[in-house]
Amino acid sequence: MERLPGFRDFYPEPLPHQDVWSADARQFIFEKWRLVAKRYGFREYDGPPLEPLELFTTKSGAEIVGQLYNFTDKGDRAISLRPEMTPTLARMVAAHERNYKKPIKWFAIPQLFRYERAQKGRLREHFQFNADLIGETDPAADAELIALLIDTLRAFGLKSEDFVIRLSSRNAWHEFFKHGGGDNAHEYDFFQAIDKLERNPEESEKKLSELCFPLAKVNEFIQAGVPTTDLQTILDNLAARGLRDFVKVDYQVIRGLAYYTGVVFEAFDRKGEFRAIAGGGRYNNLVKLISGGKVDLPALGFGMGDVVLCELLKERGLLPKFDTPMDVFVIIEDEVLRTESLKLIHELRAAGYAVEYSLTPAKSDKQFKRAQELKVAHTARVENDAYVRVRNLKTREEIVTGFAGVANHLG
Repeated sequence: MERLPGFRDFYPEPLPHQDVWSADARQFIFEKWRLVAKRYGFREYDGPPLEPLELFTTKSGAEIVGQLYNFTDKGDRAISLRPEMTPTLARMVAAHERNYKKPIKWFAIPQLFRYERAQKGRLREHFQFNADLIGETDPAADAELIALLIDTLRAFGLKSEDFVIRLSSRNAWHEFFKHGGGDNAHEYDFFQAIDKLERNPEESEKKLSELCFPLAKVNEFIQAGVPTTDLQTILDNLAARGLRDFVKVDYQVIRGLAYYTGVVFEAFDRKGEFRAIAGGGRYNNLVKLISGGKVDLPALGFGMGDVVLCELLKERGLLPKFDTPMDVFVIIEDEVLRTESLKLIHELRAAGYAVEYSLTPAKSDKQFKRAQELKVAHTARVENDAYVRVRNLKTREEIVTGFAGVANHLG
């Protein structure tokens, strides 16, 4: 029985082969995401993996349905596996925003699903670190979120020479489009052409020409890279934190999703070997849209997927070795002492130590070999109902102590 294409199996280290993913690496990434988010005062939330299909079509239009795992359930409801977390967040905030002081700073680590062609750095499922700040319009909020993104990547050992945050503004492009004589009805088409300029330059040039925007004029605006007032405020804020080297103004970034309304940004590796590591920006109208106009709150956020991040960390040699050595292996030489040994094992585990032992009778040399395979720091043998022999496998030092004194020799 094979797994579905575009999905992953996660195995404990050591991995059986290269076609599977490391559950230990996934946990390592999750722990870093949570650690940094909490340092910034973000609180964790979650939502259901199944949502009404309307939640996503309201945000992105009917054309998104082709990218979804959607179906009609037994209650005759049109539903979908979540392709992103932001609509769920907007729904949750709209329902209970009065119960939370503003700004709301929340993060989540959802598993997301999209029915797309699997390719390098993009699968049909992935886990994603979502961080959002709701209820604040000042650019200080944008700077705070970008600083969180930078420090999250730094937590993995990545430096300014490894990645860059490319900072842009939908407002800047809006002004460019308006002053260039663009028709408001085609502004989103213009944004889409800019978004694909790097990936499909010929297609974008054709589309821009149809919209009466010469490519040379567009490139001139991009190359000038003059920051708007909001962008300059963000840059100054990040500079005050010592993070200026991680950011550059780059108007090639525009983010293709329609709901972005202001500052947008993407994180890329400096060598250009991978897809975007993360991306996000302002979406000041989404909560109002999802709530049917009942709640109107400004918002911004970003998402960072585990697939590209894990590939980048592997390439840079920044994933640790996932050895999980046990603290103690309790060797049971005499089955008569198994009851006393089980008592010791349970007491040590209750005290916070990782303890292993042979579940069934086995020769002591076989048990000791297993202890070495597990890279335990100590072995322990119950000598009788009162004493335990503890051996430090690194120093070879042995001591005999009472049951209560075993933990004192496991430092």
